[in-house]
Parts: sequence; structure tokens; C-alpha cells
Amino acid sequence: MKPTDEQTAAADAFHAGDHLALQAGAGTGKTTTLALLARTTTRRGRYLAFNRAIAQDARTRFPNTVQCKTAHALAYAAIGHRYTRRLNAPRRPAWQTGQALGVTKAIRIAERDISQRALCHTLLRTVARFCHTADEAITRHHVPRLRGLENNDLHTQLAAHIVPFARKAWSDLHNPDDGAVRFDHDHYLKMWALTQPRIDADFLLLDEAQDTNPVVEHIFLSHRDHAQLVMVGDSAQAIYHWRGAKDIMTGFDGTQLTLSQSFRFGPHLAEEANRWLHLADAPLRLTGTETVPTELGPLTRPDAVLCRTNVGAMSHVMGLMTAGCRVALAGGGDSLRALALAARDLKEGRRTTHPELLLFPSWGELQDYAAHDPAGRDLQPLVDLVDTHGTDAILTAVAQLAPEQHAQVTVSTAHKAKGREWPGVKIADDFTPPQDPDQHDDAGQAVPAPIDDGEARLAYVAVTRTRTRLDLGGLSWIHEHPHGTP
Repeated sequence: MKPTDEQTAAADAFHAGDHLALQAGAGTGKTTTLALLARTTTRRGRYLAFNRAIAQDARTRFPNTVQCKTAHALAYAAIGHRYTRRLNAPRRPAWQTGQALGVTKAIRIAERDISQRALCHTLLRTVARFCHTADEAITRHHVPRLRGLENNDLHTQLAAHIVPFARKAWSDLHNPDDGAVRFDHDHYLKMWALTQPRIDADFLLLDEAQDTNPVVEHIFLSHRDHAQLVMVGDSAQAIYHWRGAKDIMTGFDGTQLTLSQSFRFGPHLAEEANRWLHLADAPLRLTGTETVPTELGPLTRPDAVLCRTNVGAMSHVMGLMTAGCRVALAGGGDSLRALALAARDLKEGRRTTHPELLLFPSWGELQDYAAHDPAGRDLQPLVDLVDTHGTDAILTAVAQLAPEQHAQVTVSTAHKAKGREWPGVKIADDFTPPQDPDQHDDAGQAVPAPIDDGEARLAYVAVTRTRTRLDLGGLSWIHEHPHGTP
């Protein structure tokens, strides 16, 4: 294909040696553009892929002057191979790991009893969070905030107890032969980052830059003085902030260019995408391809149903199964199975070690927290799902999920749909409009609240997954919202 004017402009900036940030909207051919840049030079490059599958695909598209790897692959070659014995170690319960590190008894903070098992899970999550940052040492801000201990003073008390054990765990991980903590891939990536590594290349290409972990960001940006830096991504698809990811594109010191011509869908879908790009205050607007006849309208047999939450996805799965459909769940059902097992433990009077629910001694207390505590409102759909269907029915549905290649419909969260596309997509009804509970119209109805830009970005991801037809479904309210027209 002949390069577009935008792709040509990117190639010119790359050839001039500029550091470059390329905002590439949904379906605009970002990998194709990066491969085009790489073919314009004989210099040696490195392409840093978001995951192994993307790296493998890129190897078939880039010239042999560019090595395509994940950051983890580079870290393994430098440091990780020393820890092969520990990487293959068997799994062990977190409480055993914590006990080996000295966590032997429960503690009490305010009116919450925190069991030894809960403390062990928390210290391991603290180490994991530290590994995703560019920080040099474990401190209290790496300690996760637990349900029921969100208050700053209570979190400070928890962190004072956890941090010494987390630092002991990090020290334990540096023994290449043996240790109490199970060694994983993020551990050697963090160790490599702390060595201030230098990648031997004339230019670095960073993919999915809007969702870069700070540890990878630090590695990439540290090469600014001796390699040309090119990052590509879509700031409007930055939907993993809650997981520690960071959009490093908008503040990048370099030439800022865009790819706005989408080859995935036509003008009508581009117009809908631009509605959400406007709400997200994104730096680009999309143009659809005239020869791609994407339609908006009802779908009775969608190829994919996209939901706002995991619980919403599970509810949709169960409804489709009841109707006799073969259903797949993007990413599998492991996380939902874990939630259902945790709920069953609480309903049967046992504590659970699930990180979302570990501080609740009973199902009744979780119900009360979800119904009455503002911090627990996001748990209400889980409570409703379990109270309506029961944990056994949820576990049975998870066990009956079909592989995607054999399913009639794939159900996915919008988060897991990122990077995917289907012919026909329906938006599920758990994308609810924002309401202002303190403002009411003359009829007594809650007045629509402003749309959070994070929710707008997630909606943008959802509506741009389709090629031929989109059923706006649960996002149809945007056409009636006072802010819904650009």
C-alpha cells in the first residue's frame, strides 16, 4: 500500500533523527508504520513489544536490522538466566512464604483483625507493585490499600508492619540458588532496570507507549542521549492506570505526530469514536476509510459482547448459556472462578485470601460494606450476582466456557478487548451513564453528571473494536447526554 501523508511525515521525522512520539488511533496501522520507518535506514534498531505474541508477529514484519523483543526477554538475557532454578520452583501458599520471612501472627488495626495469611498476601503484593515502578527501594507507598483500611492513618499503620518484611522478601529474591519467595519474571526485569542497562542499538521503538509500566519507561528514556527514541501508542487507550501503567506520550520531549486514518472501519464508526475522543480530551480525531462500510445499529447475533466489568461479563455469559449459546470468555474464567470461590468461602463462614475480599470475616459483612460504604460500591455487582445465582451456578458456568474458535459469541471486558477486533460487536448494558445524586430535574430524576475521562477512554476502546457493525447498546445514553455531542 502507498503510505499516507501522515506515514510519510513520520518517516521524514525519523530519517531526520528526531525523537518521535506517534499518536496512532484505533486501526491506523501503527506496526505497519513502524516497519516502514525501519526500512528507511540501515541503522540497527530494537523494537520493544508489549507482549511475546506482538514481538513474534513483529519479527515477520520488520527488516533483520531490527530485533523485536519484550523488555522481559532483554532482561532475561542479561540477568534472568541466572535465576532459572528459582523460576522453575513449585508454587507454595503465600502463608508459608510469609512464615519463612517471619510473618507468624495476626495484627489488629483499628477494628479490623488482619490474619497472618492476609499479611502474607499483602507483603507479596507489595513486592510486585515495587517491581512495576522506577523506584530504587521499597517504601510504604508500594503497600496496597486494603478494603476497609483505605484511611491514610490506617494504611500508614499497615505499611509500617509490612515494609520490613517486603524488604526482606526482596533481599531473599537476590539469591540465585534458593529462597523462600517464588521467583517470577517481573523480579529479574526490576533487577535489570536497577543496573541502569544500556541497550546496544541506534534507535529504540516502543510499542503501546500509553500503557508503559514506569520500570520500562525508565529503561527506555534512559537511552535518550545515545539512541533515537520512537514511541507509538494511543493516549486515548490509556486504560491501565489502576494497574500502575503510565501514559508517557503526551509529556514526551520530541516531535509529536499523529496517525488518524483508520483502516479498520468506515466514517460512521469514526464519527462515534470521535465523540468519545472529544470527551477524553484526546490529542487526535479519527477519519474512517470510505471503502469500509461499517454500520451502527441493533445486532441479534454479535460476534462479541463487550462489558464494563468482570462481573458484568459473567452475568452476560450466564444469560447466553441459558439461551443455549456456546460462549467464550476473553482471557478465560480464572479470575471469576477465584472470586466465586472466595464468595463461597465467606458464605460458608471461612476467611478468604482473595486480595479484594480478604479483610471480610463473613458474607454478611461484605454485603453490608457493598451496600453502605462508598468505597465498596464497585463490589455491589458481585454481591448481586452471587445472591441471584449462587456460587455453584457461577462455577458451573465457568467450567462450561468454550474456546473462542468454537464459540458462537465471545464475551469480554473492554479492558481485555484492547488490541482485538471482531466483525460485529455489541456493547453490554453495564456501561451505565454517570448520575449526580445531589442534582435532580423537575421530574425528580438525577441529573447526568460530567463524564469521567477514564470512562470516556474505556468507551472509546470498546466502540472501536468492530469492523462491520456496532450495536451501541449500553453506551446509547451518550446521544442524550448534554456533553455527548462534540
